[in-house]
Amino acid sequence: MKVLAALAALMFCWAQWMIWSYAPVEATMGLAQKIFYIHLPLAWWALISFFAVFAASIAYLATGHDRYHMLAGAAAEIGVLFSGLALVTGILWARASWGVWWTWDPRLTTTLVMWFVYAAYLSLRASPEGGAGRAKACAVLGVAAFLNVPFVFLSARMWRSIHPAVIASEGGGMPASMWHAVGTSVGAFGLLWIGLVLLRTRQMTMLRAVETRLLAGEE
Repeated sequence: MKVLAALAALMFCWAQWMIWSYAPVEATMGLAQKIFYIHLPLAWWALISFFAVFAASIAYLATGHDRYHMLAGAAAEIGVLFSGLALVTGILWARASWGVWWTWDPRLTTTLVMWFVYAAYLSLRASPEGGAGRAKACAVLGVAAFLNVPFVFLSARMWRSIHPAVIASEGGGMPASMWHAVGTSVGAFGLLWIGLVLLRTRQMTMLRAVETRLLAGEE
């Protein structure tokens, strides 16, 4: 875990150099465009988090193993955090590029709906009652909630949207140096994501073990 944290720190330092010194300043938006290099990785890793919730939920329903329940919870927490930060950075970027803090654009709207759905998922997990039945209900919701995720990714292509579709023909219109900065930042956030998910899964597993021993002692 310490090695992973060190690698993530080094990757973030490299990403900052790539963003501020290597990648050119965008001609239209100027320095405000640099938010993109934080906004995009947060959004992508949030979607990966929710896919992890989906996969772990299916695995829990199929096997009943508690470790998948813990993994789904950890991934959901990181996903809600990252998607919330993606919304905040998107709002800041919207103000700079569109002149408004918020507009009910398809990409923004579907992302906000997704955030509320997974926030509800975390609320269900935090419910004090339910036991194994609650875990199964969380797994079902973890599978169903993923139905919204593809709409978030495809919304800028499916409907009329002012939000740019970054992965498009001809590299999304960005020069190679910008893509290099994007890749470095995505990698840095990826290392952070892996570390946070592993750490939170371990914490939740340890907490469950303590609760089990306490309950056994009371009996």
